[in-house]
Amino acid sequence: MHKKLLSIRKSFPIYDNHPDLVYLDSGATALKPKVVIEAMNKYYFEYGVNIHRGVYQLSYQATDAYDVAREKVAKFINSKFEEVVFTRNASEALNFVALTYGKTLQPGDVVLTSELEHHSSVLPWMKMCEEKGATLRYIPLDSEGRITVDAVKMQMDEHVKVVAITYVSNVMGYISPVKEIIDIAHQHNAVVIVDAAQAVPHMAIDVKELGADFLAFSGHKMCGPTAIGVLYGKSKILKKLQPLYYGGDMNDEVEKTSVEIKEIPFCFETGTPAIAEAIGLGQAIDFITEIGYDVIHEHTASLHKYALEKLSKIDGLTVYNKTADVAIIAFNIDGVHPHDAATIFDERNICLRAGHHCAQLITKWLACIGTLRASIYLYNTKEDIDAFVQTVEDAVRFFKGLMGE
Repeated sequence: MHKKLLSIRKSFPIYDNHPDLVYLDSGATALKPKVVIEAMNKYYFEYGVNIHRGVYQLSYQATDAYDVAREKVAKFINSKFEEVVFTRNASEALNFVALTYGKTLQPGDVVLTSELEHHSSVLPWMKMCEEKGATLRYIPLDSEGRITVDAVKMQMDEHVKVVAITYVSNVMGYISPVKEIIDIAHQHNAVVIVDAAQAVPHMAIDVKELGADFLAFSGHKMCGPTAIGVLYGKSKILKKLQPLYYGGDMNDEVEKTSVEIKEIPFCFETGTPAIAEAIGLGQAIDFITEIGYDVIHEHTASLHKYALEKLSKIDGLTVYNKTADVAIIAFNIDGVHPHDAATIFDERNICLRAGHHCAQLITKWLACIGTLRASIYLYNTKEDIDAFVQTVEDAVRFFKGLMGE
């Protein structure tokens, strides 16, 4: 284990309460370091009041902490302050874009997407296409299940108005050629929405370099709190959108028959926001930044390679993504439902995800009903992988016995 991460593992209090825990479900949600929890607790203990509207010192302090969190996010992805909208999660952010920008769709327009998408990336556009008479078109995947630039080029034409694409597949662990896709889309005057929920834990994102029109991610997948997400949108586009929700703190002037809304991003954050969660997200950004993505990648890639080498020696196992770009392993024990197999891992305090992972299109493309998924992150160790592989071996042996093989 990287020396820097060996001490950092001690930063996660869950291991104090569960010393034998083997946590391989970071693709669903990452564990929370003590500094994130303490930052949120400090808000509640020391100045836990509402923001923006209070004309007293504690409210000023809370407002400042909330604004600092937004500034941290903006710096983290290289955006402007006003281009960062706080949401409950990436799913809400992606839905917001479909429900607002999606209103511009006309009959005959095309939304281009892929079978690699999380449901949150594809379903909002599916419903908006139904409502607007537009067409949802899928980029054909190659033999590995990857999105290629050539396949995107073949699907692009003057009818494509929106491209909704995942940066990193939550099942296959593939990195999509997002920069190239954005360049192609912009040549056809199409807007691109990037689902970066699985990318942000593993790589630095520069929205200006990418050229993304919209980009969404969640705090809880990068060691931050649940119930806080981020929508980045180019300011020139955000300014043209109307809020989804109206109420407190999103307006400047209200008359009997009209309302003047605030500037972006505040017009999109109605009511009391997730203040503690935003502060926690800011602290998670500090935590990740201090470690460094190079260290995270080196560590997770090493464990990923080690795990795949061990798994390759086990008969009766299918690994669907041996060439994954991030440390996600999607696999099944041959002839065994992933939910049944998962019970054996649970008995040994090994946390895996089992099912279709809110991405049924890619599991159907794989011709299976779902998979077991092990996702490796910065706090995992070689010992975690050894325990995981040993349990895979034991599970294969157990189910073979049940099937009389």
